[in-house]
Amino acid sequence: MSNTPMAASPLTRAVLEIDEYVSGLGWDQPARLFALVDTARLRTDQPSLADRLGLRDEPESSGLTPIEQDEIPTDQPLDEFLGTIAWPDAVVGCALAVERLMLPPSAEAQVPEGLNETKLAQWVAEHPDRQEVRMTVAVLRDGARDSALRLREKDAATEVLTGSDLVPGLAQALTATFEE
Repeated sequence: MSNTPMAASPLTRAVLEIDEYVSGLGWDQPARLFALVDTARLRTDQPSLADRLGLRDEPESSGLTPIEQDEIPTDQPLDEFLGTIAWPDAVVGCALAVERLMLPPSAEAQVPEGLNETKLAQWVAEHPDRQEVRMTVAVLRDGARDSALRLREKDAATEVLTGSDLVPGLAQALTATFEE
């Protein structure tokens, strides 16, 4: 992708490529799941698919290719859905882009006691300090992980935060999709 830094690791480039793609779709999108495949292996094993994805002219060492999967069911909690996934051997990693509302740490002390999940979500949605954020988290079979965070109020590629431990819970859930 044009805005993806070439000095970044292949996993970071894949995370930023996915973030850029999902950003182009706008906000208020459903969660999106991606398989990550080795680009060189994809060219060798499935040349026609590589051609359709425009990978013929990519450098040989281009790293990872994200392939969007079918829509994630909206009638099932995300953690339960992730527990049903099994990846074929050709998939070296996976990524998920999901939007959430977040509060600053200072708001934790304000959370009313005894709220169920629905009431807590409503309370967060109505909180004046809430932030809309898109999290893109990717993991590899070998345990490597990376993520990108984009705030709706700072919706620019230059404002995207990256790091391996920004969303540890989601990274752990994605890693579990590779466990047998």
